[in-house]
Amino acid sequence: MANHKSAAKKAAHDAEARLRNRANRSAMKSAVKKFLAVVASGNKAEATTLLPGTLGVVDKACRKGVLHKNAANRAKSRLTLKVNALA
Repeated sequence: MANHKSAAKKAAHDAEARLRNRANRSAMKSAVKKFLAVVASGNKAEATTLLPGTLGVVDKACRKGVLHKNAANRAKSRLTLKVNALA
C-alpha cells in the first residue's frame, strides 16, 4: 500500500495504463493469430488481403508503446515472409 498521496495516484494511474496496454496487446495478438490461421490454411489471396490490416495493428501497438520499434519491425517482417512463402 502506498504511504504517500502521490504514490497512491501513481498506482491508480499505472493500473489504468496496465489495462490499456493489455487490451492493445490482446488486440494485436488476436489479429496476428487470425492472420496466421489463414496462412496455415494456405489461402494466399485471403492472406494477402489480411496482411495490411495486421501490419497496421502491429504498428498501432508500437505507437502506443506496447511493443518496441525493433520488435514491431521484426514481427512485420516475419508476417510478410510467411505470405511471400505461400505458393
